[in-house]
Amino acid sequence: MKKGLILFFILLFVALAFGPANAARDKDTMVIVQGVDPTTLDPMDHLETPALNLCLNVYDTLLQRDADIKIEPLLAESYKLVNDLTWEFKLRKGIKFHNGEDFNAAAVKFNLERLGDPKNKLKQVFLVGVLDRVDIVDNYTVRVITQKPYPILDAQLCVYGGMIAPKYLQEKGPQHLAINPVGTGPYKFVRWIKDDHILMEANPNYWKGVPKIKKVIWRPIPEATTRVAALQTQEADIITNIPPHLMKLMDWKGRSFVSKTPSVRVIFMRFDTTKGGPVADKRVRQAVAYGINMEAIVKKVLDGNGVLLGQPLTEKHFGYDPSLKPYPYNPEKAKKLLAEAGYAKGFDFVLNSPSGRYLNDKEVAEAAVGDLRKIGINATVRTHEWGSYMAMQYDLKLHPANLLGWGNTTFDADWTLSPLMRTGQRLSNYSNPKLDTLIDQGSTIMDQKKRQKIYADAVKLIHEEVPWAWAYQQIDIYGVNERVNWKARMDERLEVFNMSFKK
Repeated sequence: MKKGLILFFILLFVALAFGPANAARDKDTMVIVQGVDPTTLDPMDHLETPALNLCLNVYDTLLQRDADIKIEPLLAESYKLVNDLTWEFKLRKGIKFHNGEDFNAAAVKFNLERLGDPKNKLKQVFLVGVLDRVDIVDNYTVRVITQKPYPILDAQLCVYGGMIAPKYLQEKGPQHLAINPVGTGPYKFVRWIKDDHILMEANPNYWKGVPKIKKVIWRPIPEATTRVAALQTQEADIITNIPPHLMKLMDWKGRSFVSKTPSVRVIFMRFDTTKGGPVADKRVRQAVAYGINMEAIVKKVLDGNGVLLGQPLTEKHFGYDPSLKPYPYNPEKAKKLLAEAGYAKGFDFVLNSPSGRYLNDKEVAEAAVGDLRKIGINATVRTHEWGSYMAMQYDLKLHPANLLGWGNTTFDADWTLSPLMRTGQRLSNYSNPKLDTLIDQGSTIMDQKKRQKIYADAVKLIHEEVPWAWAYQQIDIYGVNERVNWKARMDERLEVFNMSFKK
């Protein structure tokens, strides 16, 4: 009890620094706190949930997943697969972009062809090499023609492909759009003060109806105790990534509560095998896997808020193989493998990590490094600010290893394996021709039984080759102001349109 009171007063003291001087808050304003600021508000030029959560409130996609994760139409009224290469989308009529432009077939063609053009060098590349063209059938019907069968197009369009006002982008350019977004969504962008707050206001002409919440302030607070303090003092309405040891402070009747759910986000430590060095040797990678006691780390550092995995997928993902188990902790075997690889005396090793992006991310990295020192590896942690960290990820400058989280909300193996392990992909620092073949086959076959077999083979190969030392499914922990009607989703979406204040 005494410790709890001490911690409470510490949090209240920390909260004094939180007061949103530059972002006026009133009873009609929702304040959402994430660990980091987004890197962009261009809905096509990121692969990160902090940016996605803001973008999905400004932009609409053609399709979406409901609370039960079932695919349903959004800007599209309906859709169908005409043949293995052709998807047809019927669009809703009478929808306007925030600047008054019409949403129609021409807008869809513009946006999807922007995604598919490699010259644009966008972060979202799932249509590059896949999209052939978009045909306009009439003003509210389009046909998306692919170069090869692409079985997860609908799943991708539930997450990516937020519709941008075409004329606005053409006139202002992508750099302007990245900090001044214009979509068809429930909220209009007002301002962005970098690393302080982003303000949005309800779109009174939103096609689904006027949002219940009038204004939304998004704030980045990397320090977990400061996020918790913001909720304690009711300066925040929703905070992400609560450290497990602070959960009890959030269950405060009449003030706040915890909303917790297993996520489809997988947190992992991956090797950069493309630049040589010790980690290019499979035996070294296996030694690292055996040398880290992840069961203890999940128990002690995360208070059990993680599910260890023997593969890069959760049981909710298509392609998951329940037969694969995590590498057990076996330091003696790890030492033996290091000796066989010629590193009996160890080697210098850096594990790069963000701080504040994922639940206790830095602490997980530090615990893993502590275990590696016990088997003779001279391991250290190097932490980075989130924006710089993602820039280094895209430039593949986090050798020899880094901690990352991947929230695959397509719920399909392809969107984990293709971007993260396919040779030459933007976020891949691993290369294996056999795995490349399996990934390519899985992404171009419409038969789901055949695809399942392909991915079973792929994840078995990954388990053997160890491009990732370990992986676990994150348990998402949110703190929620008692005045808010909302509960956590497994795909981490923060859709303010579906939130409300209690009366």
